[in-house]
This record gives sequence, structure tokens and C-alpha cells, in this order.
Amino acid sequence: MAGAGVETGARAQTLTRSHWLALARETLVAEGIDRVKIQVMAKRLGVARSSFYWHFESTEALHRAMLDEWLQKNTGPIMERAMRPAPDIVRALSSVFECWFDGQLFDPKLDIAVRLWARRSEVVHAVVEQADAMRVEALTKMFLRYGTPPTEATVRARVVYFTQIGHDTLETVEAPNIRFSYSAEYIHAFTGHRPDERQIAELHAKIREVYPDFQPV
Repeated sequence: MAGAGVETGARAQTLTRSHWLALARETLVAEGIDRVKIQVMAKRLGVARSSFYWHFESTEALHRAMLDEWLQKNTGPIMERAMRPAPDIVRALSSVFECWFDGQLFDPKLDIAVRLWARRSEVVHAVVEQADAMRVEALTKMFLRYGTPPTEATVRARVVYFTQIGHDTLETVEAPNIRFSYSAEYIHAFTGHRPDERQIAELHAKIREVYPDFQPV
């Protein structure tokens, strides 16, 4: 028993705040917020419950850190790409599209998990509403930069964003060759501008950085 206690203590000393946060995120996505419990995670990490408090004051502090991480991971890249300089609206939206096909820039499963959590928590719901507003505002400003009238810019931004969030929520599974073959037509529908051959080639090149075998059908 003493040996086991020493082993557990040694294990606890190797764990960082990031380990706890990563497990909390993975648990939220796979099992929901109800399973993000200190005792459950401590058992999975092979440490005593008390080691949690070396990194977080409380469960609420962990929840705040989870939301901060979600905002940084899933909202930051959308805003950055929406504000990224581009010669035209087609290329500007193509930059935003990177978030939809690169899981390192936007994690749809995490987004869904946080939205399910928000249904049960007013605090989380308020954070999600704020994030949605920030994302739509960034997209609206993107359209405005390229001369889209204000009301139209707002509507186009909402259509782009709500279409993608709806697609993720439906958890529609399509092979990359099928889904991303429609990218140019999506851009046409979202912007009112049909991409030319060069713009399409540039977009397909970006897709192949993530999916090397991508071939439009």
C-alpha cells in the first residue's frame, strides 16, 4: 500500500495543469459535462483527488479554463482569418474556409459539446452567445471591407456561419472528395462572386495541405 501511495504521488508530480485540462476537454466531448468530475478524472490519471487542487481552485475554475480554451481554439482562428488581408472577398472567405477543413483550427466536436453544456448552464450559454456574436461580427466586417452593403454583409455573414454550425451539429459525414468539391459553389453562394480557375486552384491547394489525396469529383 505504501508503495502504491509513493507511486501515485510521483505520478501526480509529473502531471501539469495542461494534463487535467486536456482530460477534461476529452471527457466533455466524449461523455458530456456530467462526467467532468474531479474524482473520475483523478482515477483515470492514476492520482489522488487532492492533486487536482495543485492546479485549480475548484471545479468552477476548471470550467472557466475549459471555456477559455474553447474560445481560444474555436473562436480565435475564425476571427483571425476573417480579418486576414486578402485581395478579394473570394480569397478572404477561402481563408475562413480553412477553419472548416482543418481540425487544428476549429474542432467541431468540441463546439457541439460546449453547446450541449450551454443548454444546462446559463453561464456557459452566455459565453456561447458571446462567441457566436464575435464570430458573426468578424465575418460581417470581412464582407464590409470588400464593399458589401451593411445589411447584406450581416445577412451573408450569418448565412456563412449558421450554415457551418448547422452542418457540424447535424454531424453529417461526407468524404472529403465530395464535401470539398462543392467549395467553389459554396463561395459563390455565400459571396455572390464566382471563383475563377486560379482562385479555385488556390483553395484546392489549401485543402490538400490537410487532405493530400483530395481530388474534386
